[in-house]
Order: sequence, then C-alpha cells, then structure tokens
Amino acid sequence: MIEATSAGAILFRDTRGRREYLLLKSRPGDWEFPKGGIEGEEELQQTAIREVEEEAGIADFRLIDGFRREYDYVFEAGGETIHKTVHLFIAESFEASAELSKEHRDLQWRDYEQAINTITQDGPRDILREAQVYLDEQLAEDATEAPAETPAETEVDPEEH
Repeated sequence: MIEATSAGAILFRDTRGRREYLLLKSRPGDWEFPKGGIEGEEELQQTAIREVEEEAGIADFRLIDGFRREYDYVFEAGGETIHKTVHLFIAESFEASAELSKEHRDLQWRDYEQAINTITQDGPRDILREAQVYLDEQLAEDATEAPAETPAETEVDPEEH
C-alpha cells in the first residue's frame, strides 16, 4: 500500500454577517474543500495555502491559528492501493468570489447547513462540524476579550472657554 499525504483548507467568508464555506466539486463528483498533495519539502500549511490559491483562485486569505484536523481514506489508482491522509486547516477569505480550476467541475459558497448536506464524504463533513464550533468559540472569545468601549475623557481647558 502506498502512503500519501494531502493538505487543504476549510475556506470561509463572511457575507453580510453570514459565514459561508467554499465547496469544490471534484471530477469524480465529490464535493470537497481545496486540497492537494505536498510538493517537495513543503510544510502542511504551505501546501494548504498553495492549494487554496491554485484550486480556488483566491490569494487574499489567512489561515486561522490553532485548528488542524485530519481524516484518511483508501482508494485504488493505477492498479495500486493508496492510503491518503488529508490535513485540513481553516482559512478566512477576504475575497468575495472564487475561480473554478481545471481540476474541478463546479464551486459553490454554502452556509453551514447547506455545506454539511452537500459534502459527500464523512471525514470532511465531521471536520466541518468541528471547524464551525471552533470558529463560533473564537468569535465568542474575541467578543469577551475586546475592551469595553468607554467614551474618551477629554480635558477641558477653562481658559479656552
């Protein structure tokens, strides 16, 4: 059995206060996240970044710290059995649209419920559930850590008035 490793990203954007996830339809017909094989001496995060750029045409995005999950599956190709491990990160897109690559047949931005119902494999679907919870928790933490806004105190010089 051949061992293979891929990396990619659960890419989301914020559209009018609603989180949407990018799904790509592969040639075999599976709906998935941008992902692909490691090239050369790439680190997993470097592969994920390159794959988002190549498969979605998006360059303005950032990986979210602290989240990496993996799933694996076995398939046949060229008479060989391949065991592939896929590492997924979360990335936030600052671009409103994506471009379809030659590797895929379709792409769609979907809200969480639509994405869960569209993804065709259990591994990525389970990781999307974890990513949604992680992002919700990050938003809640950001909201509690933000300093309460207080009106700025201005000193009035009595001689000026």
